[in-house]
Amino acid sequence: MSSTPSPSTAAGKAGAREWAGLAVLALPTLLISLDQSVLFLALPHLADSLAPTGSQMLWIMDIYGFMIAGFLVTMGTLGDRIGRRRLLMTGAVAVGATSLMAAFSTSAELLIASRALLGVAAATLMPSTLSLIGNMFRDPVQRGRAFAVWACCFMGGTALGPVVGGVMLEYFWWGSVFLLGVPVMLILLVAAPLVLPEYKAPDGGRIDLPSVLMSLAAILPVIYGLKESAREGWEPGAAAAIAAGIAFGALFTARQRRLSHPLLDLGLFRHRAFTLALLVLLLTMAGMSGAYLFITGFLQMVEGLSPFEAGLWMVPSALVSVVSATLAPTLARRLPVGTVVAGGLALTAVGYLLLAFVDPVGGLPLLITGFVISFFGTGPIGALGANLAVGSAPPEKSGSAASLNETSGEFGVAFGLAAFGSLGGALYSSGVTVPDGLTGEQAEAVRGSVEGALAVAADLPGGPAEAVLAAAREAYVGGLNTVGAVCAVLAVATAAVAGTALRRATGARPGPSAPDAAAPQSEPEPEPERQPEPGGTPTRA
Repeated sequence: MSSTPSPSTAAGKAGAREWAGLAVLALPTLLISLDQSVLFLALPHLADSLAPTGSQMLWIMDIYGFMIAGFLVTMGTLGDRIGRRRLLMTGAVAVGATSLMAAFSTSAELLIASRALLGVAAATLMPSTLSLIGNMFRDPVQRGRAFAVWACCFMGGTALGPVVGGVMLEYFWWGSVFLLGVPVMLILLVAAPLVLPEYKAPDGGRIDLPSVLMSLAAILPVIYGLKESAREGWEPGAAAAIAAGIAFGALFTARQRRLSHPLLDLGLFRHRAFTLALLVLLLTMAGMSGAYLFITGFLQMVEGLSPFEAGLWMVPSALVSVVSATLAPTLARRLPVGTVVAGGLALTAVGYLLLAFVDPVGGLPLLITGFVISFFGTGPIGALGANLAVGSAPPEKSGSAASLNETSGEFGVAFGLAAFGSLGGALYSSGVTVPDGLTGEQAEAVRGSVEGALAVAADLPGGPAEAVLAAAREAYVGGLNTVGAVCAVLAVATAAVAGTALRRATGARPGPSAPDAAAPQSEPEPEPERQPEPGGTPTRA
Protein backbone atom coordinates (compact mmCIF):
# COMPACT_ATOMS: atom_id res chain seq x y z
CA MET A 1 0.00 0.00 0.00
CA SER A 2 1.28 3.45 -0.81
CA SER A 3 2.58 5.82 1.80
CA THR A 4 0.89 9.16 2.28
CA PRO A 5 3.18 12.13 1.68
CA SER A 6 3.87 14.47 4.53
CA PRO A 7 2.56 18.02 4.11
CA SER A 8 6.03 19.32 3.39
CA THR A 9 6.59 16.75 0.66
CA ALA A 10 3.27 17.55 -0.93
CA ALA A 11 4.44 21.14 -1.14
CA GLY A 12 7.72 20.08 -2.74
CA LYS A 13 9.91 20.19 0.39
CA ALA A 14 10.94 17.11 2.33
CA GLY A 15 10.00 17.06 6.00
CA ALA A 16 10.95 15.14 9.12
CA ARG A 17 9.55 11.89 7.77
CA GLU A 18 11.69 12.02 4.63
CA TRP A 19 14.86 12.83 6.56
CA ALA A 20 14.09 9.95 8.94
CA GLY A 21 13.67 7.79 5.82
CA LEU A 22 17.09 8.92 4.63
CA ALA A 23 18.59 7.79 7.94
CA VAL A 24 16.99 4.38 7.42
CA LEU A 25 18.36 4.18 3.86
CA ALA A 26 21.82 5.11 5.12
CA LEU A 27 21.99 1.88 7.14
CA PRO A 28 22.08 -0.63 4.26
CA THR A 29 24.35 1.71 2.28
CA LEU A 30 26.89 1.75 5.10
CA LEU A 31 26.56 -1.99 5.60
CA ILE A 32 27.16 -2.96 1.95
CA SER A 33 30.31 -0.86 1.62
CA LEU A 34 31.55 -2.11 4.98
CA ASP A 35 30.87 -5.75 4.02
CA GLN A 36 33.20 -5.44 1.03
CA SER A 37 36.20 -4.69 3.25
CA VAL A 38 35.39 -6.19 6.66
CA LEU A 39 36.20 -9.78 5.58
CA PHE A 40 39.82 -8.91 4.83
CA LEU A 41 40.95 -9.24 8.46
CA ALA A 42 38.96 -12.41 9.05
CA LEU A 43 40.73 -14.43 6.33
CA PRO A 44 43.51 -15.86 8.53
CA HIS A 45 40.97 -16.84 11.20
CA LEU A 46 38.55 -18.56 8.83
CA ALA A 47 41.50 -20.23 7.08
CA ASP A 48 42.43 -21.91 10.38
CA SER A 49 38.81 -22.95 10.98
CA LEU A 50 37.66 -24.07 7.51
CA ALA A 51 41.00 -24.94 5.85
CA PRO A 52 40.03 -23.70 2.37
CA THR A 53 42.24 -24.33 -0.63
CA GLY A 54 43.92 -21.38 -2.34
CA SER A 55 41.25 -21.32 -5.02
CA GLN A 56 38.46 -21.48 -2.44
CA MET A 57 40.00 -18.59 -0.53
CA LEU A 58 39.94 -16.45 -3.66
CA TRP A 59 36.29 -17.31 -4.30
CA ILE A 60 35.39 -16.50 -0.69
CA MET A 61 36.79 -13.02 -1.26
CA ASP A 62 35.53 -12.40 -4.80
CA ILE A 63 32.13 -14.07 -5.15
CA TYR A 64 30.29 -11.39 -3.15
CA GLY A 65 31.43 -8.60 -5.47
CA PHE A 66 30.77 -10.73 -8.57
CA MET A 67 27.15 -11.34 -7.58
CA ILE A 68 26.51 -7.70 -6.70
CA ALA A 69 27.88 -6.53 -10.05
CA GLY A 70 26.00 -9.21 -11.98
CA PHE A 71 22.57 -8.59 -10.45
CA LEU A 72 22.52 -4.79 -10.11
CA VAL A 73 20.85 -4.19 -13.48
CA THR A 74 18.24 -6.86 -12.86
CA MET A 75 17.45 -5.67 -9.34
CA GLY A 76 17.21 -2.03 -10.36
CA THR A 77 14.62 -2.86 -13.00
CA LEU A 78 12.84 -5.30 -10.67
CA GLY A 79 12.41 -2.50 -8.14
CA ASP A 80 10.86 -0.32 -10.83
CA ARG A 81 8.40 -3.12 -11.62
CA ILE A 82 7.36 -4.51 -8.21
CA GLY A 83 8.03 -1.51 -5.97
CA ARG A 84 11.28 -0.13 -4.61
CA ARG A 85 10.35 -0.31 -0.93
CA ARG A 86 9.05 -3.83 -1.42
CA LEU A 87 12.29 -4.93 -3.06
CA LEU A 88 14.32 -3.19 -0.33
CA MET A 89 12.46 -5.04 2.42
CA THR A 90 12.64 -8.36 0.59
CA GLY A 91 16.36 -7.85 0.15
CA ALA A 92 16.73 -6.99 3.83
CA VAL A 93 15.23 -10.35 4.81
CA ALA A 94 17.54 -12.12 2.37
CA VAL A 95 20.62 -10.23 3.59
CA GLY A 96 19.84 -11.07 7.21
CA ALA A 97 19.30 -14.77 6.44
CA THR A 98 22.40 -15.14 4.26
CA SER A 99 24.50 -13.23 6.81
CA LEU A 100 23.53 -15.80 9.44
CA MET A 101 24.27 -18.57 6.97
CA ALA A 102 27.75 -17.15 6.30
CA ALA A 103 28.50 -16.54 9.99
CA PHE A 104 27.86 -20.16 10.93
CA SER A 105 29.30 -21.84 7.85
CA THR A 106 31.02 -25.13 8.65
CA SER A 107 32.91 -25.57 5.37
CA ALA A 108 34.57 -23.48 2.69
CA GLU A 109 31.98 -24.61 0.14
CA LEU A 110 29.10 -23.47 2.36
CA LEU A 111 30.78 -20.11 2.97
CA ILE A 112 31.28 -19.56 -0.77
CA ALA A 113 27.62 -20.35 -1.40
CA SER A 114 26.58 -18.06 1.45
CA ARG A 115 28.69 -15.21 0.12
CA ALA A 116 27.22 -15.70 -3.37
CA LEU A 117 23.65 -15.53 -2.03
CA LEU A 118 24.60 -12.56 0.16
CA GLY A 119 25.86 -10.75 -2.94
CA VAL A 120 22.58 -11.38 -4.80
CA ALA A 121 20.63 -10.12 -1.78
CA ALA A 122 22.86 -7.05 -1.38
CA ALA A 123 22.30 -6.17 -5.05
CA THR A 124 18.66 -5.41 -4.16
CA LEU A 125 19.64 -2.72 -1.68
CA MET A 126 21.80 -0.21 -3.56
CA PRO A 127 19.45 0.61 -6.48
CA SER A 128 16.51 0.73 -4.07
CA THR A 129 18.20 3.21 -1.73
CA LEU A 130 19.28 5.53 -4.54
CA SER A 131 15.96 5.50 -6.38
CA LEU A 132 13.94 6.02 -3.18
CA ILE A 133 16.07 9.05 -2.33
CA GLY A 134 15.16 10.45 -5.74
CA ASN A 135 11.46 9.82 -5.02
CA MET A 136 11.51 11.29 -1.51
CA PHE A 137 13.47 14.49 -2.18
CA ARG A 138 12.00 16.51 -5.02
CA ASP A 139 13.48 19.85 -4.00
CA PRO A 140 16.81 20.15 -5.88
CA VAL A 141 18.78 21.53 -2.92
CA GLN A 142 17.46 18.93 -0.50
CA ARG A 143 17.99 16.15 -2.99
CA GLY A 144 21.61 17.20 -3.47
CA ARG A 145 22.16 17.04 0.29
CA ALA A 146 20.42 13.67 0.54
CA PHE A 147 22.63 12.14 -2.15
CA ALA A 148 25.66 13.62 -0.38
CA VAL A 149 24.65 11.79 2.80
CA TRP A 150 24.29 8.57 0.80
CA ALA A 151 27.77 9.05 -0.69
CA CYS A 152 29.27 9.76 2.74
CA CYS A 153 27.89 6.50 4.11
CA PHE A 154 29.19 4.52 1.16
CA MET A 155 32.69 6.00 1.29
CA GLY A 156 32.92 5.86 5.07
CA GLY A 157 31.88 2.22 5.26
CA THR A 158 34.68 1.07 2.96
CA ALA A 159 37.38 2.56 5.19
CA LEU A 160 35.72 1.52 8.44
CA GLY A 161 35.54 -2.15 7.42
CA PRO A 162 39.07 -3.12 8.55
CA VAL A 163 38.71 -1.12 11.76
CA VAL A 164 35.35 -2.63 12.70
CA GLY A 165 36.55 -6.07 11.69
CA GLY A 166 39.66 -5.73 13.83
CA VAL A 167 37.65 -4.79 16.90
CA MET A 168 35.18 -7.66 16.46
CA LEU A 169 37.89 -10.23 15.86
CA GLU A 170 39.58 -9.09 19.05
CA TYR A 171 36.64 -10.43 21.05
CA PHE A 172 34.66 -12.83 18.84
CA TRP A 173 35.13 -15.60 16.24
CA TRP A 174 35.60 -14.98 12.51
CA GLY A 175 31.90 -15.41 11.70
CA SER A 176 31.00 -12.40 13.84
CA VAL A 177 31.96 -10.04 11.02
CA PHE A 178 28.94 -11.28 9.06
CA LEU A 179 26.52 -10.68 11.92
CA LEU A 180 26.77 -6.90 11.53
CA GLY A 181 24.05 -7.09 8.90
CA VAL A 182 21.44 -8.80 11.07
CA PRO A 183 20.54 -5.95 13.48
CA VAL A 184 20.82 -3.41 10.65
CA MET A 185 18.33 -5.34 8.53
CA LEU A 186 15.95 -5.76 11.50
CA ILE A 187 15.91 -1.99 12.01
CA LEU A 188 15.28 -1.51 8.30
CA LEU A 189 12.36 -3.96 8.29
CA VAL A 190 10.68 -2.23 11.24
CA ALA A 191 11.26 1.35 10.10
CA ALA A 192 10.80 1.11 6.32
CA PRO A 193 6.98 0.83 6.29
CA LEU A 194 6.75 3.84 8.61
CA VAL A 195 9.03 6.34 6.88
CA LEU A 196 9.67 5.16 3.30
CA PRO A 197 7.23 5.67 0.42
CA GLU A 198 6.44 2.95 -2.06
CA TYR A 199 6.95 3.57 -5.77
CA LYS A 200 6.69 1.40 -8.83
CA ALA A 201 6.53 2.32 -12.47
CA PRO A 202 3.10 2.31 -14.11
CA ASP A 203 2.91 -0.22 -16.96
CA GLY A 204 6.34 -1.59 -16.09
CA GLY A 205 5.68 -4.92 -17.77
CA ARG A 206 7.12 -8.30 -16.85
CA ILE A 207 10.77 -9.10 -16.29
CA ASP A 208 12.24 -10.77 -19.37
CA LEU A 209 14.06 -13.85 -18.07
CA PRO A 210 16.28 -14.33 -21.15
CA SER A 211 17.45 -10.73 -20.71
CA VAL A 212 18.33 -11.45 -17.08
CA LEU A 213 20.41 -14.47 -18.10
CA MET A 214 22.07 -12.55 -20.91
CA SER A 215 22.93 -9.65 -18.61
CA LEU A 216 24.59 -12.07 -16.20
CA ALA A 217 26.45 -13.71 -19.10
CA ALA A 218 27.66 -10.27 -20.16
CA ILE A 219 28.64 -8.76 -16.81
CA LEU A 220 30.04 -11.68 -14.80
CA PRO A 221 32.66 -12.87 -17.34
CA VAL A 222 33.97 -9.33 -17.83
CA ILE A 223 34.28 -8.71 -14.08
CA TYR A 224 35.86 -12.14 -13.62
CA GLY A 225 38.30 -11.61 -16.48
CA LEU A 226 39.36 -8.21 -15.19
CA LYS A 227 39.92 -9.51 -11.68
CA GLU A 228 41.84 -12.54 -12.91
CA SER A 229 44.04 -10.34 -15.08
CA ALA A 230 44.79 -8.18 -12.05
CA ARG A 231 45.83 -11.31 -10.14
CA GLU A 232 47.54 -13.42 -12.80
CA GLY A 233 48.21 -11.02 -15.68
CA TRP A 234 46.59 -10.90 -19.11
CA GLU A 235 46.46 -14.64 -19.70
CA PRO A 236 44.32 -16.35 -22.38
CA GLY A 237 41.65 -17.46 -19.88
CA ALA A 238 41.03 -13.93 -18.62
CA ALA A 239 41.02 -12.51 -22.14
CA ALA A 240 38.57 -15.20 -23.30
CA ALA A 241 36.22 -14.43 -20.41
CA ILE A 242 36.23 -10.72 -21.26
CA ALA A 243 35.63 -11.45 -24.94
CA ALA A 244 32.73 -13.77 -24.09
CA GLY A 245 31.20 -11.13 -21.85
CA ILE A 246 31.46 -8.49 -24.58
CA ALA A 247 29.81 -10.86 -27.07
CA PHE A 248 26.91 -11.55 -24.72
CA GLY A 249 26.70 -7.83 -24.06
CA ALA A 250 26.14 -7.22 -27.77
CA LEU A 251 23.41 -9.87 -27.84
CA PHE A 252 21.83 -8.36 -24.71
CA THR A 253 21.82 -4.89 -26.28
CA ALA A 254 20.23 -6.19 -29.48
CA ARG A 255 17.48 -7.92 -27.51
CA GLN A 256 16.72 -4.80 -25.44
CA ARG A 257 16.15 -2.82 -28.64
CA ARG A 258 13.47 -5.31 -29.73
CA LEU A 259 11.52 -5.58 -26.45
CA SER A 260 8.56 -3.34 -25.64
CA HIS A 261 9.46 -3.64 -21.92
CA PRO A 262 13.25 -4.13 -21.88
CA LEU A 263 15.19 -5.13 -18.80
CA LEU A 264 17.42 -2.12 -19.47
CA ASP A 265 16.04 0.95 -21.21
CA LEU A 266 18.85 1.98 -23.55
CA GLY A 267 17.06 5.29 -24.01
CA LEU A 268 18.59 6.37 -20.69
CA PHE A 269 21.89 6.83 -22.50
CA ARG A 270 20.33 9.52 -24.69
CA HIS A 271 20.51 11.83 -21.67
CA ARG A 272 23.99 13.34 -21.99
CA ALA A 273 24.28 14.21 -18.32
CA PHE A 274 23.44 10.61 -17.37
CA THR A 275 25.96 9.06 -19.77
CA LEU A 276 28.73 11.49 -18.91
CA ALA A 277 28.15 11.05 -15.18
CA LEU A 278 28.60 7.28 -15.60
CA LEU A 279 31.76 7.82 -17.64
CA VAL A 280 33.27 10.19 -15.08
CA LEU A 281 32.39 7.78 -12.27
CA LEU A 282 33.94 4.81 -14.11
CA LEU A 283 37.20 6.65 -14.79
CA THR A 284 37.36 8.03 -11.25
CA MET A 285 36.82 4.60 -9.68
CA ALA A 286 39.45 3.09 -11.99
CA GLY A 287 42.05 5.56 -10.73
CA MET A 288 40.96 5.23 -7.11
CA SER A 289 41.11 1.43 -7.13
CA GLY A 290 44.54 1.40 -8.77
CA ALA A 291 45.97 3.87 -6.27
CA TYR A 292 44.20 2.14 -3.37
CA LEU A 293 45.72 -1.21 -4.36
CA PHE A 294 49.27 0.11 -4.19
CA ILE A 295 48.74 2.30 -1.15
CA THR A 296 47.43 -0.60 0.92
CA GLY A 297 50.28 -2.75 -0.41
CA PHE A 298 52.81 -0.13 0.66
CA LEU A 299 51.35 0.00 4.18
CA GLN A 300 51.53 -3.76 4.64
CA MET A 301 54.45 -4.94 2.52
CA VAL A 302 56.80 -1.96 2.71
CA GLU A 303 55.96 -0.54 6.11
CA GLY A 304 55.15 -3.97 7.54
CA LEU A 305 51.86 -2.94 9.19
CA SER A 306 49.15 -5.41 10.12
CA PRO A 307 45.84 -5.21 8.23
CA PHE A 308 44.25 -3.56 11.28
CA GLU A 309 47.03 -0.97 11.54
CA ALA A 310 46.80 -0.34 7.79
CA GLY A 311 43.05 0.12 8.19
CA LEU A 312 43.62 2.81 10.82
CA TRP A 313 45.85 4.73 8.40
CA MET A 314 42.97 4.68 5.90
CA VAL A 315 40.54 6.39 8.25
CA PRO A 316 41.78 9.97 7.57
CA SER A 317 41.15 9.55 3.84
CA ALA A 318 37.62 8.32 4.54
CA LEU A 319 36.94 11.26 6.82
CA VAL A 320 38.09 13.88 4.31
CA SER A 321 36.08 12.24 1.53
CA VAL A 322 33.02 12.53 3.75
CA VAL A 323 33.79 16.20 4.36
CA SER A 324 34.22 16.97 0.65
CA ALA A 325 31.08 15.03 -0.27
CA THR A 326 29.16 17.07 2.31
CA LEU A 327 30.53 20.36 0.94
CA ALA A 328 29.91 19.49 -2.72
CA PRO A 329 26.17 20.33 -2.85
CA THR A 330 26.83 23.73 -1.27
CA LEU A 331 29.51 24.50 -3.85
CA ALA A 332 27.24 23.27 -6.63
CA ARG A 333 24.66 25.91 -5.71
CA ARG A 334 27.22 28.56 -6.61
CA LEU A 335 29.13 26.89 -9.44
CA PRO A 336 28.20 24.54 -12.30
CA VAL A 337 28.21 20.89 -11.28
CA GLY A 338 30.82 20.06 -13.92
CA THR A 339 33.13 22.73 -12.51
CA VAL A 340 32.81 21.39 -8.96
CA VAL A 341 33.53 17.82 -10.07
CA ALA A 342 36.41 18.93 -12.29
CA GLY A 343 37.93 20.97 -9.47
CA GLY A 344 37.78 17.99 -7.14
CA LEU A 345 39.40 15.73 -9.72
CA ALA A 346 42.16 18.26 -10.33
CA LEU A 347 42.89 18.11 -6.60
CA THR A 348 42.82 14.32 -6.83
CA ALA A 349 45.47 14.51 -9.55
CA VAL A 350 47.71 16.50 -7.16
CA GLY A 351 47.32 13.77 -4.53
CA TYR A 352 48.17 11.04 -7.03
CA LEU A 353 51.17 13.00 -8.23
CA LEU A 354 52.59 13.03 -4.69
CA LEU A 355 52.63 9.24 -4.83
CA ALA A 356 55.15 9.51 -7.65
CA PHE A 357 57.71 10.87 -5.16
CA VAL A 358 57.26 8.39 -2.30
CA ASP A 359 60.49 6.66 -1.22
CA PRO A 360 60.86 3.12 0.14
CA VAL A 361 62.30 4.46 3.40
CA GLY A 362 60.51 7.22 5.26
CA GLY A 363 57.84 7.56 2.59
CA LEU A 364 54.81 7.04 4.82
CA PRO A 365 54.04 10.73 5.56
CA LEU A 366 54.08 11.69 1.87
CA LEU A 367 52.04 8.62 0.95
CA ILE A 368 49.32 9.41 3.50
CA THR A 369 49.30 13.07 2.44
CA GLY A 370 48.75 12.10 -1.19
CA PHE A 371 46.15 9.53 -0.15
CA VAL A 372 44.18 12.11 1.85
CA ILE A 373 44.34 14.79 -0.86
CA SER A 374 43.25 12.38 -3.59
CA PHE A 375 40.27 11.11 -1.59
CA PHE A 376 39.22 14.63 -0.68
CA GLY A 377 39.07 15.41 -4.38
CA THR A 378 36.88 12.42 -5.22
CA GLY A 379 34.17 13.38 -2.74
CA PRO A 380 32.21 15.60 -5.18
CA ILE A 381 31.75 12.90 -7.83
CA GLY A 382 30.50 10.54 -5.13
CA ALA A 383 27.96 13.09 -3.91
CA LEU A 384 26.95 14.73 -7.19
CA GLY A 385 27.40 11.84 -9.62
CA ALA A 386 24.54 9.79 -8.18
CA ASN A 387 22.32 12.88 -8.26
CA LEU A 388 23.19 13.48 -11.90
CA ALA A 389 22.56 9.86 -12.90
CA VAL A 390 19.31 9.32 -11.01
CA GLY A 391 18.06 12.87 -11.53
CA SER A 392 18.53 12.62 -15.28
CA ALA A 393 16.18 9.65 -15.56
CA PRO A 394 12.36 9.69 -15.54
CA PRO A 395 11.01 8.61 -12.12
CA GLU A 396 9.71 5.31 -13.48
CA LYS A 397 13.27 4.48 -14.64
CA SER A 398 15.22 5.74 -11.61
CA GLY A 399 15.78 2.20 -10.30
CA SER A 400 17.44 1.26 -13.58
CA ALA A 401 19.44 4.50 -13.54
CA ALA A 402 20.60 3.81 -9.98
CA SER A 403 21.67 0.28 -10.90
CA LEU A 404 23.68 1.55 -13.87
CA ASN A 405 25.35 4.10 -11.60
CA GLU A 406 26.45 1.29 -9.29
CA THR A 407 27.42 -1.03 -12.15
CA SER A 408 29.58 1.70 -13.65
CA GLY A 409 31.43 2.00 -10.36
CA GLU A 410 31.92 -1.78 -10.17
CA PHE A 411 33.35 -1.89 -13.69
CA GLY A 412 35.62 1.03 -12.86
CA VAL A 413 37.01 -0.74 -9.80
CA ALA A 414 37.55 -4.00 -11.69
CA PHE A 415 39.20 -2.25 -14.62
CA GLY A 416 41.43 -0.17 -12.36
CA LEU A 417 42.60 -3.21 -10.43
CA ALA A 418 43.31 -5.10 -13.64
CA ALA A 419 45.04 -2.28 -15.51
CA PHE A 420 47.10 -0.82 -12.68
CA GLY A 421 47.74 -4.17 -11.04
CA SER A 422 49.18 -5.45 -14.31
CA LEU A 423 51.20 -2.28 -14.83
CA GLY A 424 52.63 -2.35 -11.33
CA GLY A 425 53.38 -6.08 -11.56
CA ALA A 426 55.24 -5.65 -14.83
CA LEU A 427 57.25 -2.73 -13.45
CA TYR A 428 58.12 -4.70 -10.33
CA SER A 429 59.28 -7.77 -12.26
CA SER A 430 61.41 -5.72 -14.63
CA GLY A 431 62.82 -3.47 -11.91
CA VAL A 432 63.66 -5.82 -9.05
CA THR A 433 67.33 -6.66 -8.54
CA VAL A 434 67.68 -10.21 -7.27
CA PRO A 435 70.54 -10.51 -4.73
CA ASP A 436 73.25 -13.09 -5.26
CA GLY A 437 73.23 -16.38 -3.43
CA LEU A 438 69.60 -17.37 -4.02
CA THR A 439 68.49 -20.63 -5.58
CA GLY A 440 66.78 -20.57 -8.96
CA GLU A 441 63.39 -21.16 -7.35
CA GLN A 442 63.96 -18.40 -4.80
CA ALA A 443 65.10 -15.95 -7.47
CA GLU A 444 62.00 -16.73 -9.55
CA ALA A 445 59.75 -16.09 -6.54
CA VAL A 446 61.46 -12.76 -5.87
CA ARG A 447 60.97 -11.69 -9.48
CA GLY A 448 57.37 -12.87 -9.49
CA SER A 449 55.91 -10.54 -6.88
CA VAL A 450 56.66 -8.66 -3.71
CA GLU A 451 54.58 -11.24 -1.81
CA GLY A 452 56.88 -13.95 -3.17
CA ALA A 453 59.92 -11.94 -2.10
CA LEU A 454 58.53 -11.59 1.43
CA ALA A 455 57.98 -15.36 1.60
CA VAL A 456 61.56 -16.02 0.44
CA ALA A 457 62.97 -13.53 2.94
CA ALA A 458 61.11 -15.26 5.79
CA ASP A 459 63.19 -18.41 5.15
CA LEU A 460 66.58 -16.64 4.92
CA PRO A 461 69.00 -15.52 7.65
CA GLY A 462 69.33 -11.86 8.59
CA GLY A 463 71.72 -10.43 5.98
CA PRO A 464 70.35 -12.13 2.84
CA ALA A 465 66.79 -11.56 4.05
CA GLU A 466 67.39 -7.84 4.40
CA ALA A 467 68.91 -7.69 0.91
CA VAL A 468 65.86 -9.41 -0.59
CA LEU A 469 63.46 -7.16 1.31
CA ALA A 470 65.30 -4.00 0.31
CA ALA A 471 65.33 -4.98 -3.38
CA ALA A 472 61.65 -5.99 -3.35
CA ARG A 473 60.52 -2.84 -1.55
CA GLU A 474 62.48 -0.58 -3.87
CA ALA A 475 60.99 -2.26 -6.95
CA TYR A 476 57.47 -2.15 -5.49
CA VAL A 477 57.74 1.54 -4.67
CA GLY A 478 59.05 2.16 -8.19
CA GLY A 479 55.81 0.64 -9.47
CA LEU A 480 53.84 2.76 -7.00
CA ASN A 481 55.56 5.90 -8.28
CA THR A 482 54.64 5.13 -11.90
CA VAL A 483 51.09 4.16 -11.02
CA GLY A 484 50.69 7.42 -9.11
CA ALA A 485 51.86 9.41 -12.13
CA VAL A 486 49.52 7.52 -14.50
CA CYS A 487 46.60 7.95 -12.09
CA ALA A 488 47.33 11.68 -12.02
CA VAL A 489 47.15 11.85 -15.81
CA LEU A 490 43.88 9.87 -15.76
CA ALA A 491 42.44 12.23 -13.14
CA VAL A 492 43.37 15.26 -15.25
CA ALA A 493 41.71 13.71 -18.31
CA THR A 494 38.59 12.91 -16.29
CA ALA A 495 38.54 16.44 -14.92
CA ALA A 496 38.64 17.74 -18.51
CA VAL A 497 35.58 15.62 -19.37
CA ALA A 498 33.75 16.88 -16.30
CA GLY A 499 34.76 20.48 -16.83
CA THR A 500 33.77 20.65 -20.49
CA ALA A 501 31.34 17.99 -21.71
CA LEU A 502 29.63 17.42 -18.36
CA ARG A 503 29.38 21.13 -17.73
CA ARG A 504 27.70 21.69 -21.09
CA ALA A 505 25.34 18.76 -20.49
CA THR A 506 24.19 20.08 -17.12
CA GLY A 507 24.15 23.77 -17.99
CA ALA A 508 26.90 26.29 -17.33
CA ARG A 509 24.93 28.79 -15.29
CA PRO A 510 25.06 28.34 -11.53
CA GLY A 511 22.00 29.03 -9.48
CA PRO A 512 19.81 27.80 -6.68
CA SER A 513 19.07 24.54 -8.42
CA ALA A 514 22.61 23.75 -9.46
CA PRO A 515 22.94 20.63 -7.33
CA ASP A 516 20.23 19.16 -9.47
CA ALA A 517 21.26 20.80 -12.69
CA ALA A 518 20.84 17.57 -14.55
CA ALA A 519 17.43 16.90 -13.09
CA PRO A 520 14.63 16.83 -15.59
CA GLN A 521 12.07 19.56 -15.82
CA SER A 522 8.53 18.79 -14.76
CA GLU A 523 5.94 17.90 -17.32
CA PRO A 524 2.18 17.95 -16.83
CA GLU A 525 0.80 15.43 -14.34
CA PRO A 526 -0.47 12.16 -15.85
CA GLU A 527 -4.04 10.92 -15.63
CA PRO A 528 -5.18 10.20 -12.06
CA GLU A 529 -5.38 6.45 -12.53
CA ARG A 530 -1.71 6.34 -13.49
CA GLN A 531 -0.38 8.86 -11.05
CA PRO A 532 2.78 7.58 -9.34
CA GLU A 533 3.43 7.33 -5.63
CA PRO A 534 4.71 10.23 -3.48
CA GLY A 535 7.98 11.68 -4.67
CA GLY A 536 7.49 10.34 -8.16
CA THR A 537 6.15 13.25 -10.19
CA PRO A 538 6.91 12.41 -13.84
CA THR A 539 9.73 14.45 -15.28
CA ARG A 540 11.96 14.40 -18.31
CA ALA A 541 15.43 15.56 -18.97
